Amino acid sequence: MPLHVPPAPAPALRSVLTALGSPTAVREAKTPSLRAAQGPATPELPLPLHVLDRVSADGTADTRLAGWRFLIRCGDRAVAAAETMLTPDGWAFSHFFEGPYIASTERALRQAENMKGAYQPRLLSVPGLYMLTLWLHGDLTEDGAGGHPVASDLLVPLAPAPPGIAAHRPHRVAELLPVLTHRVTPAPLLGSPA
Repeated sequence: MPLHVPPAPAPALRSVLTALGSPTAVREAKTPSLRAAQGPATPELPLPLHVLDRVSADGTADTRLAGWRFLIRCGDRAVAAAETMLTPDGWAFSHFFEGPYIASTERALRQAENMKGAYQPRLLSVPGLYMLTLWLHGDLTEDGAGGHPVASDLLVPLAPAPPGIAAHRPHRVAELLPVLTHRVTPAPLLGSPA
């Protein structure tokens, strides 16, 4: 089933297009692949980037929208990504980057397109584990900026995933969230009350 990619806010897309058109922004980016790319670079597949702040006692995940991420394509492959952030003045370009999450995101999106059911793709960052997942949200009516992971949503850990968590294996939120919560929660110090 095709994925229902939410449209990015127009100012976020404009800020990425402006940065791509700026020789200074591209030259100063720490992305050799983007600097060396031949031909036009285009932003594609805008995905809202949410951050998992905490999981409440009842298992509800508190997330917040941190930005929009665009894959930057040159020819037939993604060479980098661009991230935008919300500022007091609206959406603004943040930075270009490259690395293993680019190819891993593309792979997870291809994998998701072959799954049964309809999903809205998003990214969910778990900073406490240095982990990024493709979040397949089941509510297609949302705009991508709001909402929280629900039990029936899927999370697909991107590579590299933390030890003990298989990359590119879809998990229901209800199954993976307790594991992530347990791993993020710091162990009590010796001699401190439990």
